[in-house]
Amino acid sequence: MPNGKSIMPKAANHLAQARQWDMLCKLPNRAPGISAKELTERLKNDGFDVTKRTVERDLISLSTIFGISCNDKGTPYGWYWTKGEPANLPGISVSDAVSMSIVEELLRPLLPAAVLDSMEPRFKQAKNKLDELEDDNTAARWVHKVRYVSPTLPLLPPKVDENVLFATQEALLADRQLLVHYQKNGKEPQEMRLHPLALVQRGPATYLVATAFDYEDVRLYAMHRIVDAQRLEEAVVPPPGFSLDDYVASGALHFGKGETIKLVASIAKAVSEILTETPLSADQRLIAEDDKIRLEATVADTWQLHWWILSHGADIVIEEPASLRDQVAKTLVEAAKQYQSIEIP
Repeated sequence: MPNGKSIMPKAANHLAQARQWDMLCKLPNRAPGISAKELTERLKNDGFDVTKRTVERDLISLSTIFGISCNDKGTPYGWYWTKGEPANLPGISVSDAVSMSIVEELLRPLLPAAVLDSMEPRFKQAKNKLDELEDDNTAARWVHKVRYVSPTLPLLPPKVDENVLFATQEALLADRQLLVHYQKNGKEPQEMRLHPLALVQRGPATYLVATAFDYEDVRLYAMHRIVDAQRLEEAVVPPPGFSLDDYVASGALHFGKGETIKLVASIAKAVSEILTETPLSADQRLIAEDDKIRLEATVADTWQLHWWILSHGADIVIEEPASLRDQVAKTLVEAAKQYQSIEIP
């Protein structure tokens, strides 16, 4: 203790600075302001273990440096930024840092390179803030306690050429057409002139929503199948009335044609328990019949639906529509043939 004075540990000092910065960001820019009690609660929600008395001391100390005032005309007293003072402070709050860290990996494949470059300092700032505070701040440790796990079989993401992604994002931003060589099903790459409309992340794969040449039908193009891409100067001509939300809602990302069907099936109790908690549709009905349960639901007719039905094997038997029933039956019969030489105990 030089000169008889105690030195605050570096970690504790940084924690106090982070708390005070967060506190200043929470102050309103007009009277009657926010009380020390409410500030304390909000700081606790951000993971700071602090008392109302500490908050009051911080506010009094900060008022000598920053243009903040206390409204003492009523109780409880309210703190706020004095009129004309800059209330927007540079930096990032703990809650913002947690949010940015959680969504960073999901955002990366969808963000244009220019936008990503501008956000990199914020991503880095968020990581540094959480790393520094995680020993003393419960909210900063939240990123270690949450994960998203796909309910389907986890697959490694296909590799997308960086130059292709960059050119595609540039064309999307500028509403310009795109000249690509697209390789499908192992065939030779085919030259195509695309009108890019959107990028969509589906599981591990990224898809370009676009029309081709002068056609108006919207299709999906897997980004990892684009061998090369060049932005053109001709403007994109979107189909009349195109809406990305409507396109996604149509089931297109589940590889359907936008058609719906009335699904009727006999299902096992185990499947009904799943569908009770996570229904197939808003109009789903589950009706008990003897040892089976009847399922009725209006759903999009997609490959994803077919895969889901087949994944349940003998626990689901399609009754309607007849075309779907026949298709599922044919697939199961052909699959069973592959195992006919195997003795089942």
